[in-house]
Amino acid sequence: MKVVETGIKDLLIIKPQVFADERGYFFESYNDMKFREHGINATFVQDNESRSMKHVLRGLHFQKPPFAQGKLVRVMHGAVLDVAVDLRKASATYGQSRSITLTGKDKWMLWIPDGFAHGFITLEDDTVFFYKCTNLYNKAAEGSIRWDDTDLAIDWGDIKNPILSDKDKVAPHFRDFKSPF
Repeated sequence: MKVVETGIKDLLIIKPQVFADERGYFFESYNDMKFREHGINATFVQDNESRSMKHVLRGLHFQKPPFAQGKLVRVMHGAVLDVAVDLRKASATYGQSRSITLTGKDKWMLWIPDGFAHGFITLEDDTVFFYKCTNLYNKAAEGSIRWDDTDLAIDWGDIKNPILSDKDKVAPHFRDFKSPF
């Protein structure tokens, strides 16, 4: 596997080695020893999967401490534009974001440590998104930031009217956010 830095400390792109032939493909989606060799010292306790139609935007979400979650995310089928925003107050990149296109074809993953908000927009119908989490979900600890916040200025591509949950439609702006990280 190849690990690529994103310009934000600890936020990493993971490119697994995929073995493909006329029968299909095989790849190692997680290997604890190899991840630890690259500084990802995570213990995963929950796996989540979602399926979405094209132009669904989920995020920007996070879990507040002590229920903060690191996430290893990937697309199993379809494609997304995946976004992570640094919410760590002491970070030199606080408030900055990075985005990457993840597809079921390339099998790339994004490691998002706790202290980040995370979201994605689906680029294809029937996109299946999978993520491993380092902490269990806790409803009382969930938080969100507006996906279209002008201070964050995230480029979500050409989609101007994404399909949003009611919760994401009313998420607070970044300027009103007090980071717990």
